[in-house]
Amino acid sequence: MSFATITTEQKQHVISELSTVKADFAARGFFPGTSGNLSMRVGDYSPEQFYFAVTASGKDKSKSTPEDFLFVDQNGKPCEATTLKPSAETVIHNEIYRLTGCGAIFHIHSIFNSLVSELFWEQRAVPVEGVELIKGLNIWEEEAVINIPILSNFTEVPRIVPEIAERIADRIPGILLRKHGIYAWGRDAFEAKRHLEAFEFLFEYVYRWELLKNRK
Repeated sequence: MSFATITTEQKQHVISELSTVKADFAARGFFPGTSGNLSMRVGDYSPEQFYFAVTASGKDKSKSTPEDFLFVDQNGKPCEATTLKPSAETVIHNEIYRLTGCGAIFHIHSIFNSLVSELFWEQRAVPVEGVELIKGLNIWEEEAVINIPILSNFTEVPRIVPEIAERIADRIPGILLRKHGIYAWGRDAFEAKRHLEAFEFLFEYVYRWELLKNRK
C-alpha cells in the first residue's frame, strides 16, 4: 500500500469528517489557545504502514481554512508537498494508531480533565465506579468500575511515547496526560467523538463527586 493508491474521494471524506468535528469542538471551547489536535486514518492499515490526516500546527481551530489538515504517514512525515507542519503531538497519534489500529483520535483540553489528572496523579489513573456514561465507552457491565490511565506530561513530546505502550488499557479507549488533556479514539470519527464526550462527562462527575464527599 502506498499513499498514491488512496483516492481523492477517500481523502475528501476524511477532511470533511474532521472539519465537522473541529467546528463542533471549537464551539464548545475544547481548543483554547490553538491547543488540541484531531486525526483520522485513511486507506488500509498495518502496524508498520498507515496514513492519516492530522491538524496543522498553530492554527486557530475556531476558523475553517484549506490549511487546517495535512496527511502524514506512520512516522508523522507529510505525504504530499506542503508548507504546513503537523501538530507537535503527532508522534502520540502515531503510537496510538500503531498499538490499536483505530480509525480516529481526538485530543482536547478542558478544565475538568486537567483537574482530575492532577487530583489522581499519585494513583496514575482516574477511578470511576458505576456511572451510566461508562457505557459510552462500550463497557456494559452493571456497576462497572474502570480506571482511566494518567500518563506523564513532558515538554519534549517524544518522551511521552514510551509510556503509552506501558499504560494503555485494552478496554479503555483513551489516555489522559497529566495537567494536559485527554486523547480518545475509536473505530471511526463517530465512535471517537462519543468516547471523548463520555470521558469528559465522567471527568466532571468524578471531580464534582470528590468535592461533595469532602464537604461531609
